[in-house]
Amino acid sequence: MEFLEQLGKEIIGVSDFLCGYPEFVLLIGGGLFLFFYSGAISVRKFPAAMRALRQHKSAGGGHGEISSLQAMFSAIAATVGMGNIAGVAIGLWIGGPGVIFWMWVSALVGMSTKFFEGTLSVMYKDVDRDGKPQGGPMYIITQGLGKKWKPLAVAFAVFGLVGTLCLTQANQLVESVVTVFNVPGTFGWKAAMGVVMAAIVAAVILGGIKRIGKIASGVVPTMVVLYLLLVVLVMALYYDKLPTVFSSIVTGAFNFEAGFGAFAIVALTGARRAALVNEAGVGTASMMHGASHNREPVREGLIAMLEPLIDSGIVCTLTSIPIILAMNGELGGHTTEGVKGLAIAMGSFNTLLPHVGQYLLMVIVFFFAFSTMFSYSYYGQKCSAYLFGPKAVKYYNIYYLVMIVVAAVISLDVMVAIMDIAFLLMAVCTMTALLLLAPRVRAAARAHFAKK
Repeated sequence: MEFLEQLGKEIIGVSDFLCGYPEFVLLIGGGLFLFFYSGAISVRKFPAAMRALRQHKSAGGGHGEISSLQAMFSAIAATVGMGNIAGVAIGLWIGGPGVIFWMWVSALVGMSTKFFEGTLSVMYKDVDRDGKPQGGPMYIITQGLGKKWKPLAVAFAVFGLVGTLCLTQANQLVESVVTVFNVPGTFGWKAAMGVVMAAIVAAVILGGIKRIGKIASGVVPTMVVLYLLLVVLVMALYYDKLPTVFSSIVTGAFNFEAGFGAFAIVALTGARRAALVNEAGVGTASMMHGASHNREPVREGLIAMLEPLIDSGIVCTLTSIPIILAMNGELGGHTTEGVKGLAIAMGSFNTLLPHVGQYLLMVIVFFFAFSTMFSYSYYGQKCSAYLFGPKAVKYYNIYYLVMIVVAAVISLDVMVAIMDIAFLLMAVCTMTALLLLAPRVRAAARAHFAKK
């Protein structure tokens, strides 16, 4: 028993190290390279991305199961989750309001990375053993880099089986229900909630990607609009304090009074939090866009490019405003030890909207958690199908649903550390392919825009 406890601590230590600066350098550093290599495409071609979003139906005709718009909403459904609430709250707790500015910067960088991912997901598709078209890092690697790179594709799929389990969402949702509604935190109650969650998720994911895409295209706009309305209500009630909120974001981002070290902590905290939220460079979104029937790679890349804007830009900003208002200058300079980001967010909304704030936020949390669990199941399905064939998907679904129940009743410290390491290793595989294939994406983009 003592050996297992020590092993768990070692795993958590390794995760804390690898998922700190190494992950930051990989995702943000790689993203910055793609940003400049593409000529700041996320800035220059933003209007083109909006046009592509409106014209997505005319880009059909290719092999796939869902539309580009459904692929985008499904990818956003996966990334817009607890990280947009709890993760932002922790970021503010550590670095203060200035963290949000650097989240915006990171979102801009992530948009470029997502452009490369989306483009390559359509450029390099393959078929599975049943002859159905498939996309994602596994196929980008084998089709784009060649068969000799297949071990890297296999490695991504293996890491994906662990990294996309999405246990945190289930665990935090149960903990939120226990806290907000005073439900007994016993094993029986948590197990019952886990079974209910698994049943809801099963009703969606057992219908395949078409049902996931259809549900996501309805849920994502709804949950973002509901969250926007909730925050607008807060802003309307405290409108006189809004100038201070936004000025604190900008001034906090460039505050050198406490020294360059403090400035670096703020910048790194914001950028890393945004990178973890939007998953640009991890490879998950390319699996979803690989299911699109869009036949134009660059157009798919433009649509994918909008995802970080929505999750790391808009949704994270919506979270920050009530927290900054409620905390009233008590943010920044803290450690994460013993701090629960979701509790900070719940407390902030309840302070600003007494008696009802935490319940209204709980509705949003339900949307966020379930939408993520729906889409993440698809990522695991793709990884299992690549490794073991399409028939293995039904067994993966059972495994995924059982793990939701398990996540509801156990402590996740070690498991989350393992998942975080797997997530990082997925990003290593994906970013390797993106960087090596970047010249082909740039050439395709030039040809696409020259033709248009």
